[in-house]
Amino acid sequence: MIFLLDDPAPKVRLALAEALAESEDAPRAVVLPLAEDQPEIAAHIILCSPVLTDADLVDLAAKGGDMTRMLIAHRAIVSRPVSAALAEVGAAPDILALLENEGAAISRRSLTRIADRLGHDAEIRALLLDRTDLPSDARHALVEKIGSALAGFGLIQAAVGTSRVERITREACDVATIGMAAEVGAGEMPALVEHLRIAGRLTPVFLMHALCTGRVEFFAAAITNLSGQAERRVRSILSDGREAAVRALYETAGLGRDISALFAEATMLWRSEAKGGDGLLSVCERLLTRARATGNASCQSMLELVERLAIAEQRQTARSYALIATREAA
Repeated sequence: MIFLLDDPAPKVRLALAEALAESEDAPRAVVLPLAEDQPEIAAHIILCSPVLTDADLVDLAAKGGDMTRMLIAHRAIVSRPVSAALAEVGAAPDILALLENEGAAISRRSLTRIADRLGHDAEIRALLLDRTDLPSDARHALVEKIGSALAGFGLIQAAVGTSRVERITREACDVATIGMAAEVGAGEMPALVEHLRIAGRLTPVFLMHALCTGRVEFFAAAITNLSGQAERRVRSILSDGREAAVRALYETAGLGRDISALFAEATMLWRSEAKGGDGLLSVCERLLTRARATGNASCQSMLELVERLAIAEQRQTARSYALIATREAA
């Protein structure tokens, strides 16, 4: 069989590959050269051969062409190491095949890498967002890519205007991120917060939105990250600390004096509402009423943005509820 590897007739090598493709006892000295032969010959070995180890497949993915990586992605079982190799070097068609392969084990780190490399591809983005094991920071990055894609769409810019499109997409991304924060587990929350901090998304408006809509776990994790204080201390101050201590904590987190006072007031209102008020949205409404009464233009402007985000989130929740009710009634 080793002698036949040098046969100039492709049909001979093809027959050899077909005969050995599914054999567990095929000699590696024959299988490995066949896996690097012409695509129509190598396909049988790469797709089916149980002789190929993870190391063999990783090596083939690294030095092979697009066809080789596509064949690897279509194997009945693709291990995590092999998926990781494809995530690093695979083109969009290879990654699509990998994501659609039910026999492919893909680690969360590999999913994040795919999102970083190929999140601009709409099909890949959709497949990633449908996965329940996609890390929250990668999910947020994909949401941002969707916003950028919509903002850059010429028809939308012409119909709405560039500045308004940017504002709408920014608000939509913020609402989506806040909704995402409500579903993230405690163990994953610090990673999401750190991702948002690096991306520059932990703005005062965004933080106030989280506080006013009751995203307590996320808000506490964000303040912990920004302030550098111990998580237990931050949670203690937010839940039981006096207003002066709360304000000092916010200033440690980088909020200015005028903004820190507003956040401290919002925290006191949130505590009251959480114990049985009229709803967490009323926190923003009451703060906005006070800001208008005092004539504080900067705080008023920020709170108006927060109110708009809260209303947008409520509308999205209502749409989701209506959609679920319609499906159940059908």
